[in-house]
Amino acid sequence: MTTALPALGTVLETATWQARRQAHQERIDAWLAPHLARRRRGEKHPVQDFLFTYYSYRPARLRRWHPGAGVVLRDADPADFGPDYRASTAGATLDTPAVRARRAESITWIRTLLTATAGRPAQFGCFGMHEWAMVYRQTQDEVRHNAWPLRLSPERVATVVEERGVRCSHFDAYRFFTRPARPLNLLHPTRDSQHDLEQPGCLHANMDLYKWAYKLSPLVPSELVAECFELAGQIRALDMRASPYDLAALGYPPVAVETPPGRTEYAAAQRGFAERAARLRTRLLDAIDRCDRQRRRW
Repeated sequence: MTTALPALGTVLETATWQARRQAHQERIDAWLAPHLARRRRGEKHPVQDFLFTYYSYRPARLRRWHPGAGVVLRDADPADFGPDYRASTAGATLDTPAVRARRAESITWIRTLLTATAGRPAQFGCFGMHEWAMVYRQTQDEVRHNAWPLRLSPERVATVVEERGVRCSHFDAYRFFTRPARPLNLLHPTRDSQHDLEQPGCLHANMDLYKWAYKLSPLVPSELVAECFELAGQIRALDMRASPYDLAALGYPPVAVETPPGRTEYAAAQRGFAERAARLRTRLLDAIDRCDRQRRRW
């Protein structure tokens, strides 16, 4: 059974969508191959494995290409793209209204969070102390990545945290703080207050754009998911370089945020990531709006 083309639909010719799909898969494979090789060897990487272990999106799903809502793939078989696709008079297209309706609550939650975050001024005064709060008053054996040494002694780490203070607004970072570190934070984020506290300078809020992108898939193009993944990986590298861990042997020289030059370097990188994240956040919101416009016209 075929249907008419969707409202606001764009038809991608066969060669075009096949080239886009191949380019996406090759892009993802370049990130995925080292992770899978380490997994086969039983090795762990504190920076590069994070996006595959902390986030729940399976590598196979990340690799699978989707064109996004309102796109018809010329001469494509819907079965090749999953159960949310159906045949049209020209090829295959995502059943956008059905997917949008099934995920209505989640999409509304994501839209509210992204809009609220975008509407706040960015703050750049945390200087990565959230990672320090995650090892505060722990021994080398107790820290999460204990296969890698700390740059400073546990006593010195504690002194830096106590002198600098912690200004973390992100619940999913705060929940990993050690118990004695939590009272030192200026805020006490909860899941319920997430919409009220997240701000666009936060490294973790900007890293999480990857999570919101894949939760919106297949309504958003896979290229956008990949761009959010790439940004998250680069943010993770800064996050760990600014942490108390010594990862220089892995090719991650420290950003010594316990010093004035290190804090300057960190804030400059944080601003750059915030600018890139703002553009991706806008594109995610635009994609949600396009889905809603399409749903109203069907």
